[in-house]
Amino acid sequence: MEFGFYLPSSGPTARPEPLAEIARRGDRLGFHCMVAGDHILVPKTIDSPYPYTVGGEFPSGASGEFLEQLTLLTFLAGITTNIRLVPSVMIVPYRNPLLAAKILATLDVLSNGRLTLGVGVGWMEEEFLALNAPPFAERGAVTDEYLMAFKELWTSDNPTFNGKYYQFSDIRFLPHPVQKPHPPIWVGGQSRRAIRRAAQLGNGWHPVGAIPAAPLEPEELAQGIVALNRYAERAGRDPGEIDVAMKAPLYDPGTNPGGVRRRFSGETEQILQDVQTYSGVGVTHTIFDIRSSDLNQTLDRMAWFAEEIIAS
Repeated sequence: MEFGFYLPSSGPTARPEPLAEIARRGDRLGFHCMVAGDHILVPKTIDSPYPYTVGGEFPSGASGEFLEQLTLLTFLAGITTNIRLVPSVMIVPYRNPLLAAKILATLDVLSNGRLTLGVGVGWMEEEFLALNAPPFAERGAVTDEYLMAFKELWTSDNPTFNGKYYQFSDIRFLPHPVQKPHPPIWVGGQSRRAIRRAAQLGNGWHPVGAIPAAPLEPEELAQGIVALNRYAERAGRDPGEIDVAMKAPLYDPGTNPGGVRRRFSGETEQILQDVQTYSGVGVTHTIFDIRSSDLNQTLDRMAWFAEEIIAS
């Protein structure tokens, strides 16, 4: 099992000095990766239901503050050495695919091959409209096509693509990413279409679990992995080469939110048992949300996790 953590993208710790301290500390402590979310803007009125709260409200939108994801990760690439950089997830239809492929290739080159690309189709129709992105209702098909375009740009000496949503030909597109054939792609989402996308176009499935709106208990996750493997075999791929990288909250040791023990809460031994349980059903990476508006609290959580969980 490999471990990662969320980066702040808003608030007092989303500034150069605290971000640098968090990233460098994660690098030194042996975390596998750090992830950054993706919102370019926040509409003042949001009717689209957020999939990760029970009531559908978007809890992070009140301030309207979000650092741009790929810029943030490129900044941190220059001050770290080993830790991997994960857009998690990058909403694929938000960005022109040729420009996005160039930024991602640049990030991989400048980080000496440390990019893992987490991708998703998006959930907020109002953000799609504000960005003049492709139609919200067609975001799955757009994402599939853009991912194929990325791969063409990253691997071909004469990239050519003729899709429904984007076309290019007669261009040079260099440098290619350091990683061959391209940076690994983790596909976010819990739907069957997302699982199929991971099997056909990705190198990993990247769901969210252990929250009330998406508990993703080990038994449910195991069923998803069975579907993932079946789709991979149908696509002529080896299921054993596809990662399962789950995102989850991490509660302070000894706490039980709501009075009922949730996964990754309670005593250290219970958290370790949850890690082992998910590993047993096929999870290869777990990315925990250890963010706090207080830098010292964030750093303390990271140190505890490295000592009690990573080293165990």
